[in-house]
Amino acid sequence: MTDQTPDAELPLYATWGFTDPEWGLLVGLPQSVLVAASAASPDSARKTRAEAEAGVVAISDGRGSASPLVAEIARQIVARAGDPDLGEEPPVIAPADPVAYAQDVVGRAAEANALLVTKAERADAETYKHWLVEIAESVVGAASTGGLLGLGGETVTASERAFRDDLAEALAD
Repeated sequence: MTDQTPDAELPLYATWGFTDPEWGLLVGLPQSVLVAASAASPDSARKTRAEAEAGVVAISDGRGSASPLVAEIARQIVARAGDPDLGEEPPVIAPADPVAYAQDVVGRAAEANALLVTKAERADAETYKHWLVEIAESVVGAASTGGLLGLGGETVTASERAFRDDLAEALAD
């Protein structure tokens, strides 16, 4: 008799062929994208909260994805970080060095892209990558920067646009 775990007891990600560290990368990346996109331009606490809320909603919306991979990742994130549909708000995270953090996130996105190309169904891989860019889009478009009393300012700043574009490029095949 072997000492192997029956397939029914394997974590779902293992049945898809992912290792624990690989799954950790895929599950951690959406929240990292949210944080990096929000930190791309310094904002007031109110604007940062609006960006975080938009990102959390975009992550949460992934639970309704037609992609089983994206739906499961979104379920795991919401279970861990809080469900915006229930009014649960995760803490706003501000990296000490936003530029280095964004570079790290883009590097991890490229790593996830390579992983998905080799291990995921093409539709799941494309849906996951599109979802990450949607999260970034939701965050950077959630609050304008600059202006006075909510008037004027830029909806998407140059640094936010650069992060979003770098992310999209890292996820391109």
